[in-house]
Amino acid sequence: MEKVWSTLRQIWSAPDLKRKLVFTAIMLVTYRMLAHIPVAGIDRTALKQLFAGSQLLGLLDIFSGGTLANFSLVALGLGPYINASIIMQLLTVVFPKLEELQKEGEYGREVVNQYTRMLTVPIALLQGFGMYFLLHNQGVIGSLSPLLLLTLLVTMTAGTMLTVWLGELISEYGVGNGISLLIFAGIVGRLPVVLGQTALTFETLSLGNLLVFGISSLVVVAGVVFMNEASRNIVVSYAKRIRAGRTYGGQSTHLPLRVNQAGVIPIIFAVSLVLLPSMVGKFLEQIPNAQIANAARTIVAVMQPGGWTYNLIYFGLVVGFTYFYTAVVFNPEKIADDLKKYGGFIPGIRPGDATAKYLSGVLNRITLAGALFLGLIAVLPAVMQTVFKIPTMTIGGTGLLIVVSVVLETTKSLQSQLLVRNYEGFLQV
Repeated sequence: MEKVWSTLRQIWSAPDLKRKLVFTAIMLVTYRMLAHIPVAGIDRTALKQLFAGSQLLGLLDIFSGGTLANFSLVALGLGPYINASIIMQLLTVVFPKLEELQKEGEYGREVVNQYTRMLTVPIALLQGFGMYFLLHNQGVIGSLSPLLLLTLLVTMTAGTMLTVWLGELISEYGVGNGISLLIFAGIVGRLPVVLGQTALTFETLSLGNLLVFGISSLVVVAGVVFMNEASRNIVVSYAKRIRAGRTYGGQSTHLPLRVNQAGVIPIIFAVSLVLLPSMVGKFLEQIPNAQIANAARTIVAVMQPGGWTYNLIYFGLVVGFTYFYTAVVFNPEKIADDLKKYGGFIPGIRPGDATAKYLSGVLNRITLAGALFLGLIAVLPAVMQTVFKIPTMTIGGTGLLIVVSVVLETTKSLQSQLLVRNYEGFLQV
């Protein structure tokens, strides 16, 4: 505990880190204030009743941080931006020029981010229209003229872009990943409501079930922390080099390969996609064509959150996105080239292509463990919901996974910045 307080004092005593923390806090407070400014023309009572009776909308609301249930200015949250990011990541695989652009360093990544922002606008308009159509059919919002409807869609799209801008400001001038922190703030902001809803169900639980529930929660948190910190250390040796009569190299070090290279991103991507069929089905249910409407009702029933089909697809998406995002963030060929350039090699493995192939094989094996773990943690709350009859368990479990992962990533970011600052002070001396 003393070490924790000592670290906090060091962080707060550093002017640059303190400024970043204050800036991050201001951005998060601004986002939460926007989440409580409702759009005009909404029947708030009918809206609350609709969300209370729909598990799908409740799950969407928890990831929007309550902005959807309030139908605030930022009601769409970061959903359109996340979907645009998924599309751009898939396009980099299809179009080699985009992949080359992404590998061009800071400039290339900025261009890809700009394309992502541009793609976010039409996606936000489409999702905003779908949300209006859904709420209109439920009697939550009345019929709007074309001009008022356009005003509503532009307002919701502007709210999404404003949220994206706040997240990018946090990433640039604050601490940690801004997009992840905004999702974290939304989940934490809704946590009291979720805990209150969960507490109402405890009256039907026995003391033994409560004990099992508490132990299971601790095991999930411990498992998430363990898998985020777990890594496979690859021994790397450096050949001795003699230059100007002095010997360089000859040491051995480790190349850590994290079991969960992708972090929390696969969960966010998977949730965005797995909820899409239900949202489209809700939209198509109101179409006059009987065949399309019946097919849409079937899709909604099959993809109901908590069902077996939903959980299997959710599990598969988490595993798939873990592999996909790991391939994006970790490049074995580049690592192998860098090792070869600086005289490093893995004992028993030839430098170059053989090293890249070895690293790729090791990464695939350890990523399998990380992907399966993330998938199991993602669907485990739904299984426990069936056992304990707690409707909010699915939301709480998925949110817990994101919260713990974001806290760990932000803590590491603070520690690394503190370490760099200490090194700078040492070099100045």
